[in-house]
Amino acid sequence: MADAPIESTEASPNTVTVELSEPIKRGEQTIASIMLTKPRGGALRGLSLQSLLQNDVVAVLTLLPRISNPPLTAPEVDNLAADDLAELAGVVRGFFMSATERKLMTMMLEEFAPKT
Repeated sequence: MADAPIESTEASPNTVTVELSEPIKRGEQTIASIMLTKPRGGALRGLSLQSLLQNDVVAVLTLLPRISNPPLTAPEVDNLAADDLAELAGVVRGFFMSATERKLMTMMLEEFAPKT
């Protein structure tokens, strides 16, 4: 996974920005980070929720262009580095977590975080 932090706030779990370990080249432009927006019903059309929850690569590759900013093309998504794809898939999975699940996950991470 990329070493850069994922940005999100408890107040706004509807968007998450991910720094890419391998930026995307688009002509002369370099895309170093992607903001994903929590998908609505239309973005999920034709996809299986079960496939997304299992991080099925085909389902995630189909969804990412629909919820990314800047909007990514299918070839750009197909060429994502494996660690970037895994991190983005994790963010997508996180969009389906309830507030209770998110709170429990935060508590677990805090409990097992290295103590300084």
